[in-house]
Amino acid sequence: MRARVLSGMRPTGALHLGHYHGALKNWVRLQHEYDSFFFVADWHALTTHYQDRDVIERNVYDMVIDWIAAGLDPDLCTIFIQSRLPEHAELFTLLAMGTPLGWLQRVPSYKDQIEHLKDRDLATYGFLGYPLLQAADILIYKAAYVPVGEDQDAHVELTREVARRFNHLYGQGTGRAVLHEPQALHTEVTRLPGLDGQKMSKSYGNTIEMREEPAQVEAKIRTMPTDPQRVRRSDPGDPARCPVWQFHKVYSDAATQAWASTGCTTAGIGCLDCKQPVIAAILREQQPWRERAEQYLANPKHVHWIVEMGTERARTVARQTMKDVRDVMGLSY
Repeated sequence: MRARVLSGMRPTGALHLGHYHGALKNWVRLQHEYDSFFFVADWHALTTHYQDRDVIERNVYDMVIDWIAAGLDPDLCTIFIQSRLPEHAELFTLLAMGTPLGWLQRVPSYKDQIEHLKDRDLATYGFLGYPLLQAADILIYKAAYVPVGEDQDAHVELTREVARRFNHLYGQGTGRAVLHEPQALHTEVTRLPGLDGQKMSKSYGNTIEMREEPAQVEAKIRTMPTDPQRVRRSDPGDPARCPVWQFHKVYSDAATQAWASTGCTTAGIGCLDCKQPVIAAILREQQPWRERAEQYLANPKHVHWIVEMGTERARTVARQTMKDVRDVMGLSY
């Protein structure tokens, strides 16, 4: 039997190229190697966007279409929606009874988001508890691996601690470890910055969406900032100071990178010349995504059916775990 991998994404809008290179490309590969469970983390979206009720449904299904367009195959992996499985909330509640508050407050991304999302009121129990809800999402499927970037290691470590504590509290005398400690799976992640060189993020307005229209993609890249010290066409530049160079490192082969680097440092090419291979490469990458998405955009019921089937598959596993959890906690009466 293949080991299980589990991961999820928050549906906060259309996916961009940063999502694809940072996670989705790996998911597409992992589905061939593992029993893969990928879920729409709509409850997690509510921890920071709890007032955005009007768009959440559209975001959920748009994101699933992006996933399938990128190459996730519903016959190879299980795609489901978190909120359709109340078992997640039940396990979260039961784990909350024995999880020390300090464990949640020390998660790095908790402090980080409070610092960065000052425009939102995050003094909520849901936001404090989201790392524990994440732990429940993982533990309920007895996942062996969670694919993460190194910045997410703390979440997997918390999940392991929660599982260990639960098994210690309730497994004594039974010899049963009901909850399995997952491992972080460090996959090779390509960090694609935004159009301005910062992290690609919708909140910074510096994204290229996965299925963005070709004309818009071209316009965005043509107007990307370049080396600020290269004021005139005849001024030599330095690729290290230019956001476009970061795109070359992801999208261009060695020969094109050498051409761009030499042309920049000698002022042999202009910035628009340098951008053309990047534009062509991104449009080439996006073409099959747009084509695959067409059939699902034309038939939303098919997308709903895929999610329904995945949710039922996930439910079978989640219910069995919850039966085991209730048994060892003495709640099977």
